[in-house]
Amino acid sequence: MQDIKKKFWLEKFDCFSITGKDARKFLNGITTGNILNSENKVIKTCWLTPNGVLRSLIEIIFLERSLEVIILAGNTNEIIDYFNQIIFPADDVLLSEPSLINRIQEIDESNSWRTYQPIFFKTDDKEFEIYKNKLNLLNPNDLKLWKINQAIPSLEMEINGKNNPLELGLQDLIDFNKGCYLGQETMSKIKNVSSLKQEIRIWKSIEYNLNLDVEDKNLYINSAKDISVGRITSFFKSDCQIKGLAMIKRKYLEEGNYFFSEIFGKIIINKSVGSIFL
Repeated sequence: MQDIKKKFWLEKFDCFSITGKDARKFLNGITTGNILNSENKVIKTCWLTPNGVLRSLIEIIFLERSLEVIILAGNTNEIIDYFNQIIFPADDVLLSEPSLINRIQEIDESNSWRTYQPIFFKTDDKEFEIYKNKLNLLNPNDLKLWKINQAIPSLEMEINGKNNPLELGLQDLIDFNKGCYLGQETMSKIKNVSSLKQEIRIWKSIEYNLNLDVEDKNLYINSAKDISVGRITSFFKSDCQIKGLAMIKRKYLEEGNYFFSEIFGKIIINKSVGSIFL
């Protein structure tokens, strides 16, 4: 049987370094992951508002003398400005200027994007081009569709100042047993009383003649638009299909797999490959 060639996700992301003996403690108090006791070389975590809303999806590389913070989704300048504001004079913590880093990760269609560990190359690394040319890289359109299937949130779309990481299927990026961090009280409350109001879902349009001039991003229970069941957050149109992400009210998730959009017509919804729900 012929081997199927592995596929890879390559993308440039903003990053910055955090150095100093208090670097781990500092990040541990801001993000949802356990930075102090992690045994992994790379972990994914979230930066939240005090009310538990997702502001950024980040990745942290544990190096010998520093932590490298990769901004997978979020506003880099906002993050650096906030981090600098809350460094106390007594803290031994120093942030570098932001730069770009090349991130490469193996992917597949049936496992979460969190399954495979990424590798990184600085933009001036001479080995990067040699390594990259040996890989079967997803083209931009296929990458966009794969990210939708994985429900990877994007800034100004799913990361919009309203959604929390549990609604976005990112429960595994939150350590509920560690000490205090920004947004912890809200996260604990939601988990303990299972009070999620909505969940992220993939949707796919069954129709192809669309009215893209319409600005109504609501999803309805039927074409009569009697009841709004959620809201579209993003979409991507390829040559053969239209798919996207939406936040669906939990009480309507058992109503069936079909809903209606004034823009996209009849749509089918499914859980994503990459999301983990309460």
